Amino acid sequence: HNLNYWQFGDYLGIGAGAHGKLSFAHRIVRQQRHRQPELYMDKALAGAAVTQEHEVARRELPFEYMLNALRLKDGFTLQDFIEKTGLPPNSVRGQLQKAEQSGWLETDGAWLRPTARGFDFLSDLQSLFLPDV
Repeated sequence: HNLNYWQFGDYLGIGAGAHGKLSFAHRIVRQQRHRQPELYMDKALAGAAVTQEHEVARRELPFEYMLNALRLKDGFTLQDFIEKTGLPPNSVRGQLQKAEQSGWLETDGAWLRPTARGFDFLSDLQSLFLPDV
């Protein structure tokens, strides 16, 4: 099931304490269910199982996407980035160039993938995509 997360796929959180991610045309929503089983069941039966809901800010989407996609040996395509985030490729162009210059990322046709060095420094590679504060 991790592959779905790493491909920035959606998932439903069902059960006490479960988390979910839902993508819509122009937004991504993360949800959390009540943690305590009894409270969860009471709330679920009342149609209110979600305890927290958070819309991912557009400026956070590059990091959210790369946090997952950069774990994949096969990498990702810019087309997939566009489809999953709704953002243009130039929104991450500078970070991608820095990653390539650092030897952390390589391009193979349409695919971008972490190098062996990129996997060794995965946290540093992912941090390139953190939003400016």
